Amino acid sequence: MQTDEKKSQWRSRLVLLLIVAMFFSSFGIAALLRFAGWQPESHKNFGQLLSPPLDFSTRTFLRADGRPYDWQPERNAWRIVLVSDGPCMLECQKQLDVLHRVWLSRGRHTERIDMLWFAEVPATRPDFKGFIAMQANAELSAALPEKESRAGYPVYLIDPDGFVALHYPAGFDPSGLRKDLAKLVK
Repeated sequence: MQTDEKKSQWRSRLVLLLIVAMFFSSFGIAALLRFAGWQPESHKNFGQLLSPPLDFSTRTFLRADGRPYDWQPERNAWRIVLVSDGPCMLECQKQLDVLHRVWLSRGRHTERIDMLWFAEVPATRPDFKGFIAMQANAELSAALPEKESRAGYPVYLIDPDGFVALHYPAGFDPSGLRKDLAKLVK
């Protein structure tokens, strides 16, 4: 009789140990993956985070018509920014078309995305609500880490509070910008 009790007691302890091991093994696997640098695809940015982030919320930028651009953080709007000091040739026009398509891909959320265009406005530009032609700004141009090159035009994503959140290098894949906006603008 006593041996049956001991067997039952050992079996109960073994079940308890298995439950504890299963519970803590998930934490161990998560820690191993975290320290190995793995992240799920849905948590990766396609743009590059700027470190330290640039704060433009206190700076005044002027629209092409001379009116100041108001950041309005309460509007919770994100800004796609392109800066170019040169004339807007064919590649610039193509970039505008690509960014317009990215903007359109957000559907009903487009009212929360402004495209600040710090470049010459092409004559054949698409007419859409989110496009805001801006005056050239030497301070902005100097602060950003990358300028236009033969590879194309870099694009920046500015958060609602005026911080440059993400940088998309020249020649970037626009689907990455679209996916990042889908995660940020809901």
